[in-house]
Amino acid sequence: MTEAGFHPSSSPAFKPGSTRSSAHDWTTDATGGNIRIHGRHFIDAWGRVCALRGVNVSGSSKTPVNHDPETWLHDHRSVTFVGRPFPLEEAPEHFARLRRWGLTFIRFMVTWEALEHAGPGQYDTEYLTYLRSIFALLPKFGMTAFVSMHQDVWSRYSGGSGAPAWTLELAGFDLTALEETGAAYIGGVKVPGVEVDRGRWPTGYQKLACSTMNTLFWAGEMFAPKVLVERNGEKVHVQKFLQDAYLDCYEWLVKGLNELESIVGFEIMNEPHTGYIGLPSMHQFDYNTDLHLNDVPSALQSFMLGAGYPTLVPYWKRSFPMPTSLSSQNMRNLKGRKVWRADGPTAGQCIWESHGVWGYDKVKKEGVVLKEAYFTRRPSDGEPVNWYTDFWYPFVTRWAKRVRSIAGEDKIVFAEGIPNEFCPRTWTADKRPANMVFAPHWYDLNALFAKEFSRLSINVQGLSRGLPVWKAFYWGHKSARENYALQLRTIVEEGYKSLGENPVLIGETGIPMDMNEKEAFSSRDFVWQERMMDALLTGLERALVGFTLWNYNPDNVDSHGDYWNGENFSWFSKQEYLERRKEKAGFQLPLEQSNEKLDEGGRILHAVVRPYAAKVAGIPLRQDYEMNTGVWEFEWANPSHESRAGDSAVSVTKPPLSHVPIRARETEIFVPLFLSKGRKLIVTYSSSKDTQAECDWTYDASRQTLFVVPEDKTPGAVHRLKVEFDTPLERRFEVHSSIYVDFWHWWAGFMGIIFGLLWVLVL
Repeated sequence: MTEAGFHPSSSPAFKPGSTRSSAHDWTTDATGGNIRIHGRHFIDAWGRVCALRGVNVSGSSKTPVNHDPETWLHDHRSVTFVGRPFPLEEAPEHFARLRRWGLTFIRFMVTWEALEHAGPGQYDTEYLTYLRSIFALLPKFGMTAFVSMHQDVWSRYSGGSGAPAWTLELAGFDLTALEETGAAYIGGVKVPGVEVDRGRWPTGYQKLACSTMNTLFWAGEMFAPKVLVERNGEKVHVQKFLQDAYLDCYEWLVKGLNELESIVGFEIMNEPHTGYIGLPSMHQFDYNTDLHLNDVPSALQSFMLGAGYPTLVPYWKRSFPMPTSLSSQNMRNLKGRKVWRADGPTAGQCIWESHGVWGYDKVKKEGVVLKEAYFTRRPSDGEPVNWYTDFWYPFVTRWAKRVRSIAGEDKIVFAEGIPNEFCPRTWTADKRPANMVFAPHWYDLNALFAKEFSRLSINVQGLSRGLPVWKAFYWGHKSARENYALQLRTIVEEGYKSLGENPVLIGETGIPMDMNEKEAFSSRDFVWQERMMDALLTGLERALVGFTLWNYNPDNVDSHGDYWNGENFSWFSKQEYLERRKEKAGFQLPLEQSNEKLDEGGRILHAVVRPYAAKVAGIPLRQDYEMNTGVWEFEWANPSHESRAGDSAVSVTKPPLSHVPIRARETEIFVPLFLSKGRKLIVTYSSSKDTQAECDWTYDASRQTLFVVPEDKTPGAVHRLKVEFDTPLERRFEVHSSIYVDFWHWWAGFMGIIFGLLWVLVL
């Protein structure tokens, strides 16, 4: 450094690239210290804005290495996650691969079950040792991570992932009866990778087990005050038991990992769910927010099934124009099995029956709702309840205090809201911890549900919020990019509206690799996957938001996908990797970034591996990349205390230019060897304030980094950079938005209009 606290590039004699840093290197040496937040940005110690992009590692971590479909409901206390996401000896190659692809920011998944499966307070120290060894490797590859406590549908034993089985047993559930009584759908986790009903797993959120457990966890003392369990010889409420156990476990995890350099922060919980809280009716769920597919019992019907009463249940199937429609009514639980154990806290009675929410009329042989709006108001005084303000915010604050008591105030904490909802306006500064990053998720719900992507894309986000139908349909690839960019920008800007100048990071987003009837697995032509990933990443880049893609799965194969509920999101394929390396068994791959053999197993890399401005000595304003030519454009501004016309604290494209002093002149841009090998870079630069200003630059292929030092230091000056190759990239597909390109394109547009009109009529 030239002076204490200044980057070497602040010296007039500095030559670009003369430090040892790489653009995508997030170690303390490369960032001058820990990554922190200022306003809406992540910044390094010199004040440069950091664009964090990476992956979720990994979907494989939802399932233990010793899962046995025959015994899993009985041997759940002896499972082990040591080796998830991959064996320790294989980790360097995976990390080297991700570094080569420029994806060095990791959302690292752990589950409550992985840490505390043996029983309350019995933590898996062997797994923690494994985690420490994994995280200790990250700095060697320039990587950093935040740890996410993952859950879906409460637990593996209720059809998802997350909580240990003993939590369900604590509430009185009989694990072996969950499926038969319709209390859970476990067809996608019983035999990992084998999906009984495509896309059905999210319906588990409305089923008895998941809804009850979430209600007990968040609001058990309010809605189920009679449910007491034993702890250390005394009776405590199940909510206190569960929350204390979760926080104690998380604290144990933080103590074990906190001092490691690679840990930038912790995330409280993946995709929290409200359970029954706020449910207006016991007779139906909301079609617009809750997936209706296959068996969809109402809350009352779930209560009856769990209590051992054969019950007629509505069955929904995929349809057109609506995604699903009611098909039939089927009698379930014909044997009258009960899901509640006699030795449970309610002595075999349904928890909600014991609280007078419903009852069974033995004469009419039907369930009767006694308190229709029970979960919408506090039973004590009738005041309305709100899941965010009454339960989520206080718990996030409580959790953050526990984390900070160990990790310190500078550690970043990550939190999201209810999936597919915008950041709530009520999440004001007094209701959230300092140094918090809002980390929502986004998926193209239409493509996800149908597992299809074509020239027609739909703005489901807009439709669900009243967008006119004719504005919600997009045709052609150019329009798909615009569609995704609009939705992602809206999520980010809604975050700014609620939180102010506070960072937003998309914690999950991705594409189904098994789209379009899995055609690509036989044809080996992944052009539609490439198109969709390009549209997604273009949208993220135009929203100027960091992200962690879902997901990098080292076990992914075509037949079983990501080995969980039929999902197949990983663009790394173990199957393809082994096919390419079958003649090189036992050969250790060199781990340098220049080794193109690390690409083996990667799919759609032309869409995934792309340039980006990683460390910016200024405020990012615009970024755009055309994967069919390799042309990348970027604009950024020098900080300024003078506002510009149109500047807005809630705008992505017109951000405020006020910023901490930037004690560096060098901007570092990731330009992958995957694209640049055998080509020369052509760099064009201009400045808005000084037309004669120049820019000094150099490209180091071994570090995959373009180092740029502009001459113009004028406050508010806008720098424009264009990077292209002397030999353009091979065109992967045509980019157009015309509906008349060919007949099938026209037909897709026509059917989209018909679909839209029918949608309006139905609604």
